[in-house]
Amino acid sequence: MPLDVWVERQKIVGRLRLLARPGGDPKLQAYLGSPVPSLGLSIPQMRTVYREVDESHPDLRAQEAHLLAAALWSGETFEEKLFAIHLLSRHAEALDDRAWSLADSWVDEATGWALSDGLASGPISTMVRAEPKRFAEILRWTRAEHFWRRRASTYALNELVRAGELDKPFRLLERLLYDEEFWVQRAVGTWLRECWKKDPKRTEAFLRKHVKGLPPVTITVATERASKALREELRRKRKVAGKKRS
Repeated sequence: MPLDVWVERQKIVGRLRLLARPGGDPKLQAYLGSPVPSLGLSIPQMRTVYREVDESHPDLRAQEAHLLAAALWSGETFEEKLFAIHLLSRHAEALDDRAWSLADSWVDEATGWALSDGLASGPISTMVRAEPKRFAEILRWTRAEHFWRRRASTYALNELVRAGELDKPFRLLERLLYDEEFWVQRAVGTWLRECWKKDPKRTEAFLRKHVKGLPPVTITVATERASKALREELRRKRKVAGKKRS
């Protein structure tokens, strides 16, 4: 029997609201860094609802997953949008061209690190690794006006980096090394750190090559697993480069 998307959406929203903290959670709201209002659910609570829905619909078809995800994303709360991301991530067989268009349409609306990073490192990164043409699209995101889209381009490298396929990640990260937005600078550092875990020598060479003008936060995060001597050397070289330019 076909899924009644709007009835199912109401069931999920009702379950989420039943678990909500009265008045939400101001500390969690501030931590998430998003203007999207949060119901204050914990991660274990969200996982419980995920499991309940997944178990009640073991044969959910791709089109139904897309429609339900879109319906949930249109909701007004953080938890509804997070559930939409989960649906795309959960149903890998549904990650086709339509899923890409759907996820892409959410990127600029995914404000705050939790939504942006979850969307990009989840279903989007899966599609980027599975379909080579998607990499060209996230390369274009590095020049987007919206800084959350630029940040999303780095988290979309997740599956490639985890697999140790670093050529494309280094190519993309190089385009964002001198971005002026803090949230992008930090993300670049994060993914250089993850590249370091896979290939320390290559990542060190990359940092040495581009150290001039690198934002301090990028160096700090990227070298979390490096030796203290290397961290200090890179910071020194960055400062010297800065003085020469001034």
